[in-house]
Amino acid sequence: MRYIDKTTRFFIADPSVNPFEQSVTHQELLEAYRTFIVSSSGWRKVFAASGNEEDAGENVNPADLYMTALAAIAISRTLGTAKEVLIGLDARPTGPALADAAIRTFLASGLRVRYIFIASAPEIMADSALYPCDAFFYISASHNPIGHNGFKIGRDGGVLSATEVADIISTFQDLVADPQSIQLVKSLAVDEGEYRKVLDSVEKNKQIALDRYTTLLRITATQSEKPKEIEHQLSLLKRQLLDHPVGIVGELNGSARCVSADKTFLASLGIETRFFNDTCRTIVHPIVPEGENLEQCRSLLEQAYKENPIFQLGYVPDNDGDRGNIVYITPSTGSAHILGAQDLFALVAAVELTLTRRTEKNLAIAVNGPTSLMIEHISKALQVHVARAEVGEANVVQLAGSLRDRGYVVRILGEGSNGGNITHPSKVRDPMNTLVSLLKLLSDRTLFDEIARLVGMGEGVPMDMEHALSMLPTRTITGSFSREAIMNINTTDHAVLKSAYESEFAKAWEERKNELSARFGIHGWIEQQTEHIACKVGVGPDFRSAKAKGGLKILFLDAHKQPTDFIWMRGSQTEPVFRILVDALGTDQERHDYLLAWQRALVKAADDRASSQ
Repeated sequence: MRYIDKTTRFFIADPSVNPFEQSVTHQELLEAYRTFIVSSSGWRKVFAASGNEEDAGENVNPADLYMTALAAIAISRTLGTAKEVLIGLDARPTGPALADAAIRTFLASGLRVRYIFIASAPEIMADSALYPCDAFFYISASHNPIGHNGFKIGRDGGVLSATEVADIISTFQDLVADPQSIQLVKSLAVDEGEYRKVLDSVEKNKQIALDRYTTLLRITATQSEKPKEIEHQLSLLKRQLLDHPVGIVGELNGSARCVSADKTFLASLGIETRFFNDTCRTIVHPIVPEGENLEQCRSLLEQAYKENPIFQLGYVPDNDGDRGNIVYITPSTGSAHILGAQDLFALVAAVELTLTRRTEKNLAIAVNGPTSLMIEHISKALQVHVARAEVGEANVVQLAGSLRDRGYVVRILGEGSNGGNITHPSKVRDPMNTLVSLLKLLSDRTLFDEIARLVGMGEGVPMDMEHALSMLPTRTITGSFSREAIMNINTTDHAVLKSAYESEFAKAWEERKNELSARFGIHGWIEQQTEHIACKVGVGPDFRSAKAKGGLKILFLDAHKQPTDFIWMRGSQTEPVFRILVDALGTDQERHDYLLAWQRALVKAADDRASSQ
């Protein structure tokens, strides 16, 4: 019997068809694993049967289904029996086949399964936060092309930390290396009746997940778990929005947010909305919500504004919907613009830190290494402590937890370099939380003036995004997903590469220091290295682990030893690329481009040097 989802009309599963009846060899399994990137941030590869990352087909090769089963076995062995796993997936076509393999394996391993089919990442994580399950298994490849897919493993509303997931990864890799694992998967005994019960409950469990997600959105928006206080705060926001209406355009690009809580939640606030490409798998442009991929939303918002000037904001999520980058209207020209990821994060941070400071003391913000120095400027004005962790959502969330253990109040955190904020008590980025912060800013005269005073603008500034963004420190920053931010290198040993980089930088500094001083006011530098939740200041291997997989940043200083700019680099843990970034003072594009060209040359020279050793 084929099960079909009533909302999307997509195929869910057929419990009578065993995906493991097709035999695979151990060599085929090893070949499938060869392109699998496994890290605490997520497990990813191209699962489309053709091997083409742009293939939107549903078919998955048998070896990849076996590998999915081994991942589920590894999780099962870590959890033990009689435990419950929550399973969901983003809108990628290969998701149902991978879920079928995983569910069968979990059931055969003695675990209970709750399946919610297509759900946004914040939705499944909210469910796991508000209802006790032992783990969630989310099938997604986030912003990667449609032929990719992968797994995120977590519990209590967030992904597992690197330490927590290490045992699962080790067990999984041992299983892949063992030729007997093929027979282990083939021998899995699944009660078809039990599987049918799981599938029969999908519709009910999906609605429950949506209800829990909406509950968490309301809690996060109001910073309260008390029903009366939640209603009071949301009623206040709705009244503000009646006086200062804001319309929102959502270009969902066929993502999991098409079947999430966006429409109902925004409607509950009295927001007028227009949604486009809001049918799952209606993917009309590349998935990562950056640059030209926001162009359609920009155009749609501009048109909506011409028809009704309340439309001021638009958003585009990635496929799992945990990230939503923003476009906005500039009223002085009537044109719409794409809001940079770093500017968005900084603006939301300014809003939430300003609000939290009214009632709390000892505030901190947790960010990743390449988050712009805008955060330091904003935090200094608000007397907020800034702490930095390695790239990776799990690292920033864990750092925030560590700060709370030390007595800090951490309302806002996230990876400014990637866009999207994590607003406590959520443990994942969420465009709904981002939009709520912007709605508060654009509808609250007192809040807008409070932030304006901090930067010396005075009161009475027009409440729109154009003037809100003018309150931010001016920086010129490399886009995280721009072509200039990505390099391909030959060196696989990052410890050797970083040592070579440090040598190349020291030599180049001596050659350029007079020019840097005269041209840019740069008089010194320090090196920062981030791994896990630690940020260490110092040069050399004593300040990084043996694997040296973390980020390395050169922070430039002025004559008063205050930070002005930085150059940053790190090998991606989820993609086969090397990322670099420049955060430059002011609006001088030449300054940014000079530092970027220098950084690329340094990495290239270090790679050549390391490769020749």
